[in-house]
Amino acid sequence: MNKEKEKKRNNLESENEYIQQISILTCLMQERIQKFLYHNDLIYHLTPHGRRFFKACEIAHRHTEKVIKERKALLKDERELEKIQKKRYLDFLDVLLCAKDENGVGLSDEDICCEVDTFLFEGHDTTTSGISWILYAMAQNPDHQERCREEIKDIAGKRKTLEWNDLGKMTYTTMCIKESLRVYPPVPQVYRELNKPVKFFDGKTLREGQLHYSTIFDPERFSPENTSHRHPYAFLAFAAGPRNCIGQQFALMELKLAVALTLLRFQVSPDPANLPLEKPQLVMRSWNGMHLYFKELE
Repeated sequence: MNKEKEKKRNNLESENEYIQQISILTCLMQERIQKFLYHNDLIYHLTPHGRRFFKACEIAHRHTEKVIKERKALLKDERELEKIQKKRYLDFLDVLLCAKDENGVGLSDEDICCEVDTFLFEGHDTTTSGISWILYAMAQNPDHQERCREEIKDIAGKRKTLEWNDLGKMTYTTMCIKESLRVYPPVPQVYRELNKPVKFFDGKTLREGQLHYSTIFDPERFSPENTSHRHPYAFLAFAAGPRNCIGQQFALMELKLAVALTLLRFQVSPDPANLPLEKPQLVMRSWNGMHLYFKELE
């Protein structure tokens, strides 16, 4: 029992360290992008900034390699392998470890590490940012918040939990989530710029050079009527094209669950004395944190 507790404690410490290093890496990457001299790999390796970056990379990669090594060792147990093969859906890491090409050759350890690094990073940092800013948008727009809550109540009924089929029924909540992602994108440095002025049917215009951004919160932008004729690249919260976010559907599912379960239980309102100040790094953060009031609903 003591060994099991010690193992859990070590795993928790490792995960906390990993999260800390990811936070450091996002800050360092942003600084490197902004400093021209740091774009040169040789110069960057020689700077204190670069040494900090590669040290953080080493620690983060060590955690990834540990996760993969432990899972590989478990899969050597025939009983565990048999359990996995009977599953209807495999865990992402198991998919990578069991994948084979037409010649029966699996992915290299380096390939698996790269994929796992991507999902470990994207699976917590950007999603955390998205949830935080969506709840802030809900707090700032109580009418939209209440409409989302009523929709979720109608779907859940007397249940306190949500089921898979419920997620596809959250039409208005999904509209609000996407509008929040547009106004406060978790990855804010995906830009689209107009190369000529655009005039809309209602007389409103966008000037040449203006970015794909507007601070006015309007979920109707994402109503079925308004999106049916819109170009698929008009919404860039998950980027677009062949290199768009590989986990966007999973991320949307997480966002819907987190927002829906929160609104079922709490009324969210902003703290006027501590409104967040946007800190658009690699991942959108707030300079002064996210301060919200949560009032438990009866």
